[in-house]
Amino acid sequence: MPRLIGLDEAGLGPNLGPFVVAVTVWDVPGVPSEFDFWETFSEILTNSPKTGDTRLHVADSKQVFQPNRGFKALERGVLAGLGLIGHEPRSFDQLCHVLSSDSLPAEPDGDIPAWYSASGFELPTAPCDDSIAKKWNECCEQQGVRLVAIKASIVEPRQFNHLIREYDNKSLVTSRVSLRLLRSVWNPDETETFIVGDKHGGRNRYDQLLSEVLDGDMIFRLEEGADRSDYQVGKTVLRFQPRAEVYGPVALASMTAKYVRELAMQRFNQFWRLHIEGLKPTQGYPVDAKRFRDDIRETQQRLEISDDILWRNR
Repeated sequence: MPRLIGLDEAGLGPNLGPFVVAVTVWDVPGVPSEFDFWETFSEILTNSPKTGDTRLHVADSKQVFQPNRGFKALERGVLAGLGLIGHEPRSFDQLCHVLSSDSLPAEPDGDIPAWYSASGFELPTAPCDDSIAKKWNECCEQQGVRLVAIKASIVEPRQFNHLIREYDNKSLVTSRVSLRLLRSVWNPDETETFIVGDKHGGRNRYDQLLSEVLDGDMIFRLEEGADRSDYQVGKTVLRFQPRAEVYGPVALASMTAKYVRELAMQRFNQFWRLHIEGLKPTQGYPVDAKRFRDDIRETQQRLEISDDILWRNR
């Protein structure tokens, strides 16, 4: 069956917390590049909800989640998506398990950061009506659509720092982590496939990076430029473009990556607040991250937690 794959990331800019890449894989009827995600699921979801709209809000995670608007819309959409493949994670640990081969985000030496060993919290974080998820599943069956997989790579600070030292470029780190994750769910010769992802740091050329994760497959450049970069590999067309979240599978990948990162930051903040009463939490972005690092410095030294485990250098 033809396949449609969306790829996106969250958390490239912060100094604290993980960098997360996610991918969603769909079997769709017809030509995958022509599949209209929004029209097919128009009764179930929307990328531009009106006041009182009960549909799922699926869009770029920056539109769906903002701290002052709360967590509900982001969580509702991601958990509904996971429900399409039979997953109902009831904790952050379970969520990481269903999204990756590791039960928890691990550092290069296999150690789990201290904040993940603290007591967790249940999911969903707020009451969540699953009736819309059931309707989505019914709609998929009626339309001949199947969500095959949702996967994620969770890159903690020490691993991120290691990759930065190796590649000396955040854009290259993004590309290599993303394409390795993509390769884990994609066989270029299996079926007609259309893959869409955001551009990485304004990069226009991806053929050399693709060659690193392919087993000698021929890569044909179809188009390269600021608007989009398209390639043919076997039965697959890959497209990298700005604002790729206009494609539904990319939007759900964006939301999944953001959901994982925000939950990880909740766990991170919970750990430090157990040790420092009244500590103001952080989302990890540069200015506030420096404030937070100053606030925890004495406790960090007492707990013998190194900067390399805590802090992303770029």
